[in-house]
Amino acid sequence: MKEYLLETHQLTKKYKNQVAIQEVNLHIKRGSIYGLVGRNGAGKTTLMRMISGLATPTSGEISLFGESGPKVNTLFSRIGVLIEAPGLYGDMSAADNLHLKQICIGLKGKEYVTELLQLVGLEHVGSKKVKSFSLGMKQRLGIAMALVGEPDLLILDEPLNGLDPQGMVEVRRILVKLAKEKNITIMISSHILEELEKMATDYGFIHQGHLIKEVPHERVMAECRAYIEIHLENTGLGCTVLDSMGISNYKVEDQETIQIYEAFDQVSEINLELAKASVPVRSINMSQISLEDYFLSLTGGNTHD
Repeated sequence: MKEYLLETHQLTKKYKNQVAIQEVNLHIKRGSIYGLVGRNGAGKTTLMRMISGLATPTSGEISLFGESGPKVNTLFSRIGVLIEAPGLYGDMSAADNLHLKQICIGLKGKEYVTELLQLVGLEHVGSKKVKSFSLGMKQRLGIAMALVGEPDLLILDEPLNGLDPQGMVEVRRILVKLAKEKNITIMISSHILEELEKMATDYGFIHQGHLIKEVPHERVMAECRAYIEIHLENTGLGCTVLDSMGISNYKVEDQETIQIYEAFDQVSEINLELAKASVPVRSINMSQISLEDYFLSLTGGNTHD
């Protein structure tokens, strides 16, 4: 069995003279939750549509389940997809929506729909029409719709959009459960990076149509390390004090800021030694590099959409 359930090779998509995706080489491991990170317009949705078989690449190749070439076209049925808003019939119940899709792909058995509703936490909605659902309920039903047919790969484009904090927690729990208990590989894009880092096992960072980096969660967390941040008037004198204390793992961020990557239990002592050396300290506190900061450091950007 190959390590990667999905790979792309120089995958490119052009619309007339505009390049949406440029020579992307993607690697998604079996059983992983792969977080695709990028600004609005970076190419996330286009990439997901090609991987799902909903858009045709201009050039390049997709490998699925160890297969490539024309045979890939027969394997898209093993992918569950939720891109943009879920396609639901508002005047029907959740069970009827699922049953209709079940019929369309040739599956039988009423218990199948019941199991899906339980899986996404909608087992108690009864005959309530979908148009009366909250956004979070619709998103959960959209995930259930994508799961009809028991896909091996689930592709979700911004499934957390518009959800309140409780809705985000519920959807996150569902996705982690699917990966752990059902062994479903998940590719998910989200601009809510704080939630993404709570469930992703791997990340792909995309910028202006280019996949600029793929990295496992553990490495990202190692690089998003904690640090002591000091704001003071004289970084030169501040560095002298730190050196005298035997603290060497630090960086002068700008003319008024020093970041220290060790001695986390010596914050009070550092502050005291700076005061003794007559170095005015505006603030000293513990911080940590966020996933958003990490992304911005890769792209050189100042904001994240």
